[in-house]
Amino acid sequence: MAIGKIPWIERFSSSSTCTRVTFMLFVAFSLVGVWMFSSSTVVPLEISPQEGIKSESKKQLSQSDSRPLEDGSGNAFTQSYHWGETRADKFGVANSESNKINVGDQRDGQDNVIGENVVWNASHMEDKIIGHKFDDGLNNQEPNLSENINDNANGEKQGNDIKKIKPREFNDGYGMHSDKDNVRTKDGTKEEVFPNGFQVEHINETNTQVGGWSTQDTESRNEKELQASSSMGEVIKFNWKLCNVTAEADYIPCLDNDEAIKRLTTTKHYEHRERHCPEKSPTCLVPLPNGYRRPIKWPNSREKIWYRNVPHTKLVEFKGHQNWVKVSGEYLTFPGGGTQFKFGVSHYIDVIQKSLPDIAWGNQSRVVLDVGCGVASFGGYQFDKDVLTMSFAPKDEHEAQVQFALERGIPAVLAVMGTKRLPFPGMVFDVIHCARCRVPWHIEGGMLLLELNRLLRPGGFFVWSATPVYRKTEEDIGIWKAMSKLTKMMCWEIVSKMKDSVNKVGLVIFRKPSNNECYDQRAVNTPPLCQESDDLNASWNVSLLECMHRLPGDPVLRGFHWPAKWPSRLDKTPYWLGKAQVGIYGKPAPEDFQADFEHWKRVVSKSYLNGIGINWSNIRNVMDMRSVYGGFAAALRDLMVWVMNVVPIDSPDTLPIIYERGLFGIYHDWCESFSTYPRTYDLLHADHLFSRLKIRCNLLPVIVEVDRILRPQGILIVRDDLQTISEIQNILKSLHWDIRLTYSKEPEGLLCMQKKMWRPQEIEADSASVS
Repeated sequence: MAIGKIPWIERFSSSSTCTRVTFMLFVAFSLVGVWMFSSSTVVPLEISPQEGIKSESKKQLSQSDSRPLEDGSGNAFTQSYHWGETRADKFGVANSESNKINVGDQRDGQDNVIGENVVWNASHMEDKIIGHKFDDGLNNQEPNLSENINDNANGEKQGNDIKKIKPREFNDGYGMHSDKDNVRTKDGTKEEVFPNGFQVEHINETNTQVGGWSTQDTESRNEKELQASSSMGEVIKFNWKLCNVTAEADYIPCLDNDEAIKRLTTTKHYEHRERHCPEKSPTCLVPLPNGYRRPIKWPNSREKIWYRNVPHTKLVEFKGHQNWVKVSGEYLTFPGGGTQFKFGVSHYIDVIQKSLPDIAWGNQSRVVLDVGCGVASFGGYQFDKDVLTMSFAPKDEHEAQVQFALERGIPAVLAVMGTKRLPFPGMVFDVIHCARCRVPWHIEGGMLLLELNRLLRPGGFFVWSATPVYRKTEEDIGIWKAMSKLTKMMCWEIVSKMKDSVNKVGLVIFRKPSNNECYDQRAVNTPPLCQESDDLNASWNVSLLECMHRLPGDPVLRGFHWPAKWPSRLDKTPYWLGKAQVGIYGKPAPEDFQADFEHWKRVVSKSYLNGIGINWSNIRNVMDMRSVYGGFAAALRDLMVWVMNVVPIDSPDTLPIIYERGLFGIYHDWCESFSTYPRTYDLLHADHLFSRLKIRCNLLPVIVEVDRILRPQGILIVRDDLQTISEIQNILKSLHWDIRLTYSKEPEGLLCMQKKMWRPQEIEADSASVS
């Protein structure tokens, strides 16, 4: 930049050229020094008017979920960030800068490196800037980030397997770029990788109950004090060992607790198939089956899987003649058959539709529960109809049936119709299906059928395909009479009964009433109506009750109207979310719902799909470990994935909203093991989950559980506070996981890591934990 004459300099004698030059150089260097100091210590950050907050309001954010984002006049608060201040010593974050993005190796489907690592460092604003305008989804829209070659002051590599790249070039996950790519356009626009969005309102959310929102765990208000699983910034040494359990590679801690099962006084109601979690959560690692390899991609996985991944053949022996599953060389193949549809499940699904056109698969009926699902072929082929099916079965003598389903890329969980309610809210399933599911619906006052009544939406359908419907043996005739009597007393109406000429089986379809008229006209109150105090959504470790809940009689209540037809119900705010109700993040509930949806659409489209190096062709089974309104799952709708939305028991109970929009999910306590087999999910997403869990339980066993259920080569995405991010990163690095990306801006961070095939060689002597 040219410097004009400065009048007071001209007072020096023209003959003192050397002195003038020396003095001017001194002044110039002083000015440059001042500029460099100011530019490297304080960087103003633009905050959108809708999302800006005062930087000094951190304390207030922890006190209220409903804090407004604007001041009284409707103007956004302004904010500045001091980026030169290091937090590395406190939080153990690689490199000394408090704000950075670290993108790990980009790999193709065969796990080959197709790009190199680079760290984008936001602490030093230089003349060359990266050609991206970052937005971290934490309400912190990143300014122009300078190029950084991820070497520390000693020239050593930072992070996990991070490689150097040539100066003046960088790889951002889209390919190599040079300096000419680092120029901001005139209008200042750049492609966003971390979209600015609604995440600030996630930060605003606290454990305090908001408005009328209840939680599955009402005792969470008495949570114990924080248990720090590791010191901030301290790298902990772990002595990992393999679990020494009879289930070996199929170990499920809460379902394989042999000692607890031995202490049961009875197994009459399948108590031995229910959850019995160990008092101390395990911190050992589950081994891999010999010859394990990356699962076959969907949709081919629906028809065949690697035998070595699930090396079980009992079902082949027991059910091969019914076309459940067969062995074919190195594969297990699934012809699409079942006990009630030997000649193909697609035909069977069409038969149900023809029998009752009102069922309208994928339009009127979107969310289905399949009881006793076998290998879940019914749910697997319902994807062709745009139907989402929650399949479940117990871990029983039908060896690995749910494991087969998940390996195929079909949604399924382990559960049993026993003594407890299923972990779902009431009135959420459009259709419930049972094809020879071996559940004695008619006994003990219809206790188990009453549980289906709780789960079924008013006006919903129960499809029952079983021998009592069409066979004339003495036992079958007796069961049919008992079922007919029971369903009539429950006010269920038979709307269709037929026999399939191809599969030679029959089925009957019952419809649950949509109002209380029949209940009120019954001469005998059997089964009885539940007490008004009984919450039909309460289902975590809640015993079954022999009663029916009254149906909603007010048009503004959930369940009074059938949801909008699919797919419009995905985007539509549920009619029963009123403006007077405060949402999870403090806005009126309808606005809260829509803002959350828009936020996750931005995050997914501008960050997760392209910005963090995930090969989505390898992703099929996805879990949102802390779902709120299901926005993350809804944003993934156009991908060939399905999402298990988990609502933790100590979070606001928003699971009915998730079902209303045509998605599904489950309640769970993450201080315990999840009811699934090892290696069953391709991607786990945890948004501000782990920092909350640390209040109730130790973080280490929770991360071990993450390792258990995630497949090798699977992806974990964590959004949380920096302390928690640091703790998780330390644990996972000790497990030889790869860091794909880290991003931090006080007090929040983003972590993306990939599980590898590594397993320890040593086996624990007994139930000893990791030291």
